[in-house]
This record gives sequence, structure tokens and C-alpha cells, in this order.
Amino acid sequence: MTADARKQALASQARRIYVEALVQGMVGLGQAINEAADKLLLQPSEYAVMVARRDGVQSWHRHGPAWQAGVISGLRHAAVYGIVDSHGSGAAASLESADSKMMALVDDDIIEREITASRLALAMMDKATWEFTDLRTRLQQLEQQDDLPPHDLLRANVVAKLVLDAWTRSGLGPSEWQMLRNELHDEFAQILGEAYHEVNRWLVAQAVMPEVDLRPFIRRSGHGGGGAVAASDGSEVPGRAPGQIRASSGLSGLPSGSPNAARSPVSSQAEEVLHLLQKIVGAQVPSFAATRMDATKAATGLMGAANARPTGLRLTTAIKQAQETMQRAPTQTAVAGEMAAPQVLEDLRARNQAFKQALKQAADTPAERASIELVAMMFQSILMEERIPASVRVWFARLQMPVLRVAVSEPDFFAATDHPARQLIDRMGSCVMGFSAGSNAGASAGSGDPLEREIKRVVQVVEAYPDTGRRVFQTVLTEFAKFLDNYFEHENQASRLGVSLAQQVEQRETLAIQYTIELRKMLNAVPVQDGVREFLFHVWADVLAVAAVRDGAQSEATRQMKRAAADLIWSASAKVTREERAEVIRRLPPLLKTLRDGMGHAGLAAEKQDEQIRILNNALAAAFTAKSAEIPRERLDELMDQLETLETMLPDGEVEIDETLVRDLSGHEVDGLEVVGEGGADPTPAMLAWARELQVGGWYMLDYRNRNEAMQLAWRGTRRQMALFVTASGRGVLFPLKRMAAFLQAGLLLPAQDESLTVKATRNALAKLDVDPGRLLS
Repeated sequence: MTADARKQALASQARRIYVEALVQGMVGLGQAINEAADKLLLQPSEYAVMVARRDGVQSWHRHGPAWQAGVISGLRHAAVYGIVDSHGSGAAASLESADSKMMALVDDDIIEREITASRLALAMMDKATWEFTDLRTRLQQLEQQDDLPPHDLLRANVVAKLVLDAWTRSGLGPSEWQMLRNELHDEFAQILGEAYHEVNRWLVAQAVMPEVDLRPFIRRSGHGGGGAVAASDGSEVPGRAPGQIRASSGLSGLPSGSPNAARSPVSSQAEEVLHLLQKIVGAQVPSFAATRMDATKAATGLMGAANARPTGLRLTTAIKQAQETMQRAPTQTAVAGEMAAPQVLEDLRARNQAFKQALKQAADTPAERASIELVAMMFQSILMEERIPASVRVWFARLQMPVLRVAVSEPDFFAATDHPARQLIDRMGSCVMGFSAGSNAGASAGSGDPLEREIKRVVQVVEAYPDTGRRVFQTVLTEFAKFLDNYFEHENQASRLGVSLAQQVEQRETLAIQYTIELRKMLNAVPVQDGVREFLFHVWADVLAVAAVRDGAQSEATRQMKRAAADLIWSASAKVTREERAEVIRRLPPLLKTLRDGMGHAGLAAEKQDEQIRILNNALAAAFTAKSAEIPRERLDELMDQLETLETMLPDGEVEIDETLVRDLSGHEVDGLEVVGEGGADPTPAMLAWARELQVGGWYMLDYRNRNEAMQLAWRGTRRQMALFVTASGRGVLFPLKRMAAFLQAGLLLPAQDESLTVKATRNALAKLDVDPGRLLS
């Protein structure tokens, strides 16, 4: 068999596996919908609703089996004969060519069914985007084509249309679909995702592109040439299931530190979305695809701000007028809290849609019209995010025009994940999207909430400086980050105590590590018995840190602990004379008492204290028998002087701390603060990179100590080696960096958002363009 013939055979078999996976999914779907329908009848409701549900469930039980069989039959028929577009494109053509009178003749049922099918397709792609992308890439390579045909059964919108056509033919109507819509969306999303996953798994087993490379998708310009601007490091988390965060690194069009630096799955996912955006939009608007090259030049210093894309005067004026109208709109309706906000939000959404058409008419180039459409779709997605309180979405809506102004003038808004406008929206969104996760926090999401007041201030500052481009976004992003630090440390009742305790732990740990480093330097060339050396490094350095934090570095209590260290070093050195041995015996009881007191103040358990004392007794016994080395008197005096002035040798300001020195923090637990100790699997570099990226304010689900609850990241240490999560009730959980990365890796710490707000909005826009590419320039 030739290579081309083998590729075609693999592609054909892959499509057969796909269809069979869909058919198998349909077999089990009926039972799931039956159970959901029966549960509806048990829910309390008004009489009219109850009657409608009863009729709908009866209709489902009568016609459901026929619909199920119709979908299976349609899938098998389409697999053999393909899809015939019976009315979709015809209806669209009619709408484009007919005048207003003829529009009335278009069947409303067809239009409604197209809308319903589009919603189903979006729901399916919401969880299957990455599996579909992988599969499409592999089949393009096997079938040697640029892209899948528009009516390919692999596309979610084609499957959705087939499902809805069978629904209508079976005798089921729109009311039954609406009644069961949520369950149908969930089930089909699962079925399609598993089908894609099964085909990808089989193709990988056949050695078809085990590491999917999307570089052919990313072009610098519509004229070809220049090659790709991306690279992949190939890292991937094993066992990725459909719908989970994509863990492969994907592509990196912009430099991010070392070429071989580990990258987090979230960053990889965000970059993949933007790369796909470049590919899809660039296919229709070549000048838009060229913006990827401009962004790369800007990031490498080859292009200054002066090279930003100029915006036409008409469009600039139209954006300014639209922004002024948006600023006036909320004041015309009293936004007195959450009750008024939904009405204001609906009004703003309607205005945005109206502005979109006016702005497109004012645009001079296809790239500007495409940018207007993309920003509109992104904000439509953001404003429909129900996890954000409506009163906050009102302020997000007012960012649309400032963001559009940046997007049309700064091309890298659609190409760079680190654009400050994107980062600002994502940062504010990550904070407020937790309101639904934390019930107590949600209750405070009113106009008097400090977080909402800050978001309002940020939006108003952005609006006040319309001509400064990304600079105003970068400024308010920095200010918002400072606000969050201050908010959780001083204003938020749930986090204030936890942050204070965490800061004390960090201060103690930093001092302990610094003391350890200096003690190692001091004793590097001194013949100190191993048991004593380890005690000083691993126990007594922490005791010194506790004393310094609690009483001050120069306090008498801290000085006493330092003298105890010097006495211990002297006592453990060789004693060759009777006088020296007598002196050790005289000093030993008060020394051991001081050692126990210090370990007790540092929180060391009694049994661990006993263990350390036994080790030290062995070291002292070796000194009595002269088995240990002798330390010269001059060196002992020098060591004592150095211990007395230990703080003067500590580095000033920030120091780079080796992660291997960060120890078990479990001894720091107090009431209201739990500390995740060491142990478990070592995290991968990608997971460590992800852990470093987590930002204050984000919400997470933490599975720890038989509790699975929503927690907000309230504090990151000054060196980002520690992180504090708090619940709405104020319980805190402190993580060292590596343990946090391990929890992310094990799925015990999950972000409330699988992806950031703008990435999700961009992906939703891509899904809409996949269904209706013509809207980009219409």
C-alpha cells in the first residue's frame, strides 16, 4: 500500500470510529433524558407550568424513541452519502437577496431551528474545542486538504443541524426542546467530546501526529511566505480528558523568558486560542493576519508605538460618540443595586449591538470591521456571564468602547495574551466571578462593596483618558493589583487575620532560611559533629527566627538563644582535660533547658524535642570520649562573636531563596490557619509555572482534609514562595509553592474558571465564526 493510500485508509477508518462513537452515545442518551424528564415532574411549580411540563414529558416519551432512531439513521446516512444542506444556505441566500416584503415569507420555524442548532453547537464546542482542533489537524494531514468542508459531519454545527432536523421529523417541537435544553446540551457536549477523544486516541495509536503542531495555522500575512511565528515545546499532562484545561504547551508566538522555559497549561491554552483567531480571521481578512508579525516585532523591540495601526477619522469619531452615549446611559436609569442592574445591562447590550453596525459603516478597512465584530462578540460573551453580578457587568459593558479603540489601533490586542487591556478584564473578572462560588461574598456584591467600587473607579479612569492607548490600561491594572493587596490585608474581614498570620509565617521562614544560610557559612570549615550541625541548621535556625519575630532581633531572649548555639558548639567539641569536662557538666542542665524552651516556643512537639535531645546527647558523649575534633579557642571566640552579630551578616532587602531550603511548614498551624505540609508527588515544571501565575483575587475549589469548598487567593508572599487561600467564613489554608503546584497537578485545587474571561470570550467568538463566518465583514 502506498503512503497516500494508507493515509486515506486511516482517515476513512477514523471517520467510521467517529460515527460509531456518536451512535453509541445516542444509545445511552435516551435513558439520561428520560430521567431528566421524570425529575422535572417532581419539581414544585405553578399549575400552568406543571401542566405544560406534564404534556411535554408525555410528548417526549411518545416521540423520543423515534427521534433517537432518526438521529442514528441520519448519522449513518451522512457518513455514507454526506450532508445535503436542505434549507440553511438557501434561507440565508433568500434573506440576502429578498426585500423586506419577501423576508416575511421566510419560514419562522426554519429560522428558530437554525438559532437552536447554533446554540447546541456552541454548547458542544464549549467542552470539545481542543479535541476538535487536534482531530481536524490530524485529518487535514491525512486527507491533504486545507480545512474540513463546511458540511463535514465532524463539525459540531453539522451534527446539531442533523439532531434538530430529526427532532422536528419525529413530532417533537420547540417547547419540548426548551424544556429539556440544559440536559440535551450537556449530554451532546459529552457525546461529541468523547467521540473526538476516541478518534484522537486511535490516531495517536496509529502514530498520526502524536504531538499536534498548529504552526501551519498561523501565517504572518495573507500573501504567504515568512513561515510560522510559533514554536511548541511539546509538553503535555498525561490523561487529559475532554473539557479539561488543555495541558499541552501549544504555541508561543511571543518570547517568554528562556526558549526552554516551562509554560503553564493556562498560558498555553490562551495562546492557542489567539493563534486560532489569527488563522480563522486571517483567512478572510489578510491584513488582520499580518498583525501577528507586528506583535512579534513589538515584543522584540523592532517596532515602536509609532508603528501602531492608524485609525480612520470617521471611526475614531464614531467610537468617541458611542463611548459618550454609553457613559450617559447608566445615569439615566437609577442603578440602585442588583434589582436595577439587569435592566440597565439589557439596555447597554442593545446599545452595543446598535453601535456595532454604525461603527462598521464608519470603518475604512476590512481589518477595522473585523476588529469591531470581534470586540462586540467578546463583550457579548462577557455580558452574558451570569457568574458575574449584573451590577458589575454594567461597568464591564462600559469598557467595550475603550477596548475597541485599543483593538483597532494596537493590532497585538488580538495576538498577545499579555496585552494590558486583556489582563485588566481578566483580573477583575477572576475576582468577581467568585461571588457565586462564595455565598457570603455574593451577598456583599452590592454598590457598597469595596471591590465593586474599585472596578467602577477603574472603568471611569479608563474612560477619562481615551487617547492614551494601552498606557491607561497598564496604569489601572497596576493600581488594581495594589488595591487587591491592600483590600485583603486590611479591608476584607474574611482574610485580614489569615493574611496577617501568613505574613508572620513568611517573615519567620525567611529569617530561618537566612539564618540557616549564614550558619552554614560560619560552620563550613569548623569541625562540628554532624548531629549538632544538623540540629543547628534544621531546628535552631527556626528557633532563632521565632525569637527574632516575636521579641526582636536584638532582644535579650534572642541573644540568649544565640548564646545557647555557641555553648552547644563548644560543648560538642572535643574535651581532653578534666577541667573542660567538669565545665560541660556544669553548663549542661541550663543549656538543655534553654534548648527545650526554644524548641517549645517554635512549636516543636514534645516527642520531637526528645528525639533532638537524644541526638545531642550522643554528640556530647562523643566529645567526652574525645572522638570529636577539637575546635581552637580562637575559632570558638570568633564564632561566638559572629553569632552575637548574626543579623548584620544577613543580606539586605530581597534575596534569592533556593526552593530546596523551604521546609515543612506544618508546625505553623494555628486557629484559623491550616498549613499544607510537604509530601506527595513532585510537580512538573509546567505545574510550577502555573502555580507561580496564580494571582490574588482568583477563586478556586480546594479539596483538602475531607472538605471541598470555594476559596479565594488572598495573598502571595513577597517572593511568591507561599500563597494563602481563604474561605468566605475566614478559614485560611497556606501553601508553599511546590505543594500548591502538586495540588494543581492532582486536580485537588481547581480554578473557578477553566480559562480567563477574555480567552473564553475569544473562544466563543471563534465558535460563532465557525458557524457563521460571514458575520465578520457583514
